[in-house]
Amino acid sequence: MTKIIGVGNYIPSETITNLFFDKHIFLNEEGVLLKENNASITDKLKKITGIEERRYAHSTQVTSDLGVIAARSAIENAGIDPETLDYIIFAHNFGDVRFGTVQSDMVPSLAARVKHLLGIRNNFCVAYDVLFGCPGWIEGVIQAHAFIQSGIAKRCLVIGAETLSRVVDIHDRDSMIYADGAGAAVLEVNHDDSGIKSHLSASYTLNEKDYLYFGKSYNNERCPDTRYIKMDGRKIYEFALLNVPDAMKKCLDSSGYSISQLNKIIIHQANEKMDEAIVNRFYQLYEKPVPKNIMPMVIHKLGNSSVATIPSLLTMILKDELEHHKIRKNDVVLFASVGAGMNINAFVYKF
Repeated sequence: MTKIIGVGNYIPSETITNLFFDKHIFLNEEGVLLKENNASITDKLKKITGIEERRYAHSTQVTSDLGVIAARSAIENAGIDPETLDYIIFAHNFGDVRFGTVQSDMVPSLAARVKHLLGIRNNFCVAYDVLFGCPGWIEGVIQAHAFIQSGIAKRCLVIGAETLSRVVDIHDRDSMIYADGAGAAVLEVNHDDSGIKSHLSASYTLNEKDYLYFGKSYNNERCPDTRYIKMDGRKIYEFALLNVPDAMKKCLDSSGYSISQLNKIIIHQANEKMDEAIVNRFYQLYEKPVPKNIMPMVIHKLGNSSVATIPSLLTMILKDELEHHKIRKNDVVLFASVGAGMNINAFVYKF
């Protein structure tokens, strides 16, 4: 088995409430001013996504800075010597983007930067990045699991970090969804009954590739060669509801556990109503009601920090920082995510 032996996160200190967007000039795709006032726009955002606040990184920080803080926390929590790591896998999507710019810096890899900042001398600790949309951290865990199960590695560090606030179009109301943050976990081989029981990954690219993409600003007077994160929210919502519950069911069924044995679902958080709909449909596939407190949510205060949401949320639960939610020994947890690509993945874990 592959077991999580340490977790850590970094939640930036700069809190951005919905009032931050009060003076923004929001436009539609044609560059026309939206008819609704900003108070109505932010109120609608809160009702649909649940987001009241989000966190932004300090102007002096970049994604790899957030990642190394989470990594150090996970290493300390695991109680290991970082020199014993065989792999450092860093999931992100936009690299290091310095404050006030939109240029991505990914050379060298963010994983290499973290390894350097950790001061690891072991040349055979392999550091590389994963670009897999919001499901990137889960995919990194699945890759680490494959390395460990094959005997190639005994111990891996998987990081998920992002500074989405640096790549948003301030004239696009979707920019209010995005946030910054980091989470990490140390995984190693173990020989008891706990650990990863099953996993699943899929990429839908034939018709769905551009549901999330890099596009020009809605302000036609801004530089036409500059690109920002864009999404077709309606298509993503419909895609997720159609495909994610089935993937979750397939993953759970292959784990050997029943739906009644599932204690928690830790799902990527981009939209509260979408996540609730996904989980409802997942339980409908088993003709079961959704249990109370099955799905912890932190999107209200932390927003959508992409690859950081799941490892950061897991850290909060395991460190007793989230009210009304605990993970105990022998609990069975289903992790799942969906995002740019369009990619879906999941894994079942017994604690």
